[in-house]
Amino acid sequence: MTDDSSNQANSGSDVFVSYATQDAAVANGFVEALERHGLRCWIAPRDVVPGALYADGIVRAINGAKVFVLVLSEHAVASSHVGKEIERASSKGRLIIAVRTDAAPLTPQFEYFLSESQWIDVGVAGVEAAAGKLVQAVRRHADPSAAAELRIPSAKPRTSRRPRTRWMMVGGVAIVSLALAYFGVDKFWLSQHVTNEQLVAEVMPTVAPVAAAIPEKSIAVLPFTDMSEKKDQEYLADGMAEEILNLLAQVPDLLVPARTSSFYFKGKQTKIPEIARELCVAHILEGSIRRSGDHLRVTAQLVRADNGYHLWSETYDRELRDVFKVQDDIANAVVQALQIKLAGGELSRRKGGTENLEAYQLYLRAANASWDAAGAYLEQAIKLDPGFGAAWKDLGYNVWLKTRIGSLAPAEGFERTRQLGQHAAQLSPDLVAAHAVLEMVHLDYDWDWAAAEIEVQRQLAIDPTNQGAGAVLSSTLGRWDDAERKLRWSLVRDPLSVFVMNGLGDVYYGAGRFAEAEAMYRRVLGLAPGFVAIRVALGKTLLAQGKPEAALEMVQSDDLRRLLLPVVLQANGRQAEADEALKALVLGVRSANSGAYWVAMNYAYRGDHDLALEWLERAYQQKDSSLASGIVRETPHLFKNIADDPRYKAFLRKMKLPE
Repeated sequence: MTDDSSNQANSGSDVFVSYATQDAAVANGFVEALERHGLRCWIAPRDVVPGALYADGIVRAINGAKVFVLVLSEHAVASSHVGKEIERASSKGRLIIAVRTDAAPLTPQFEYFLSESQWIDVGVAGVEAAAGKLVQAVRRHADPSAAAELRIPSAKPRTSRRPRTRWMMVGGVAIVSLALAYFGVDKFWLSQHVTNEQLVAEVMPTVAPVAAAIPEKSIAVLPFTDMSEKKDQEYLADGMAEEILNLLAQVPDLLVPARTSSFYFKGKQTKIPEIARELCVAHILEGSIRRSGDHLRVTAQLVRADNGYHLWSETYDRELRDVFKVQDDIANAVVQALQIKLAGGELSRRKGGTENLEAYQLYLRAANASWDAAGAYLEQAIKLDPGFGAAWKDLGYNVWLKTRIGSLAPAEGFERTRQLGQHAAQLSPDLVAAHAVLEMVHLDYDWDWAAAEIEVQRQLAIDPTNQGAGAVLSSTLGRWDDAERKLRWSLVRDPLSVFVMNGLGDVYYGAGRFAEAEAMYRRVLGLAPGFVAIRVALGKTLLAQGKPEAALEMVQSDDLRRLLLPVVLQANGRQAEADEALKALVLGVRSANSGAYWVAMNYAYRGDHDLALEWLERAYQQKDSSLASGIVRETPHLFKNIADDPRYKAFLRKMKLPE
């Protein structure tokens, strides 16, 4: 690519427009509408610089754009290049807006990447009307102040492959986040639900640092850059940074922000001093990899954030099989540069790892794949190295997530999670996260709080510094002060984690500290505008503060309507609409194997004791995981109208929960 084309790509555009060749006329019409309103667009072949590599230009343009617009049709669904473009945009965390021109069914690949996208249907209103909505939607993201009140109406096509997962996923997400707040295994959830779809805000977070001062012995490890010719080694670059981060996190005297926070800045043009301020660290480690065949070149440099001084830098030219040695060398060099004395000698690799290069690469690929693909990668890794404890643990975590969102039945999914977690713990007794997996099975499925506490204590015995362990258990049992303490500790280690912030918001809500809950939820919404669970939580919080109109405004998206809309409509005095919304919710849940808890909540808010208790019992029989994680938090609020019923109190006692 020429220098001019490189500069053009690096400068970025507001919108990258993807389309199939047959839809060129429609795509150009949308581009014209966007550009008339001052929005810079990149569309091929118009903006491919003469003499430049076509694919290279597309990759650079996607990387530089703020919004990815897909002209979705049967032609686009069948197009391999459109599929590659949307996968690239998703991997870079770009906001994806799909303008749907026909009713073509989605392939599994497209259904995965578009599962949480915003949609505009051309429909009977025609291209002009859709173009108007598109302009406002793009402006809202590129310049939030330009269209603060605008919303894109949801009109997502339904497929026959998974007819109930879409709306049930929202219920699962709403109660999964607190577990993720301290799980320490955010690979799959982060890559599929935050990096790709939610962490798309251009504004920097407004979360105030918990620590009063930046400790001298602190470092953030940023994602390494893939400098390989084909730009196809991003998984290896991410793995390099993450492994070094994990090694450094073992150092008792060194503060190392977790992956969630360090990787937030991936793909962003944020300066090092600003990153350091946001993460409350004094040093930054950055680097790059370049792979050519089996040869690997890794460059790393340690930077003092306040003055930009390079404390240490090194380039390693090795064979790919030496990737583990390079990671160890970099981590130990950083410790030496920071003048930290290691009592036990050089850093050792984390527990549960592997020395099998092929298994390791499959493990890394799993982190950036869909849940189904991730599971397949992990199973392949385990076949290559049956003793790879971390892969067994991540596979258990993968199955747990699928179960929580309703893709697997509770009995099947949680029992499989238990088996995987137990095997990981047997292989690697010092693997903390294996016991966290088992803790979640006890919380979500067994409802055995004593067994969950045993797993918490095992985690603390392995790593006494892990003061965030047990946050989910404390929140489940209504121990708000203890849960807050644990989550605030987690926030020091992971200052930009939307999961930790969401967990804190839930704790404040459960404790009746609504103003603090609202503030925390809004912080999350600023970081992750697409985080649908936050809109549910914020809607409930606004309702608890006596703001029914604001609550209704918060829960207007299609996915949320079936969960909370009946309550909010009733609070706004729109009884007939509330009745219809509740009927729709009941219809959707009646044939499902989870979701009964949400119906019970709606009936409880109405004061219908009999139906609320009937649906609670149904949730109990279904092993609805929302039940254990939500009922104590909601008892003083959405269940308050039946809280004094002796049958309700007996139900809480049956679950061994506080009344």
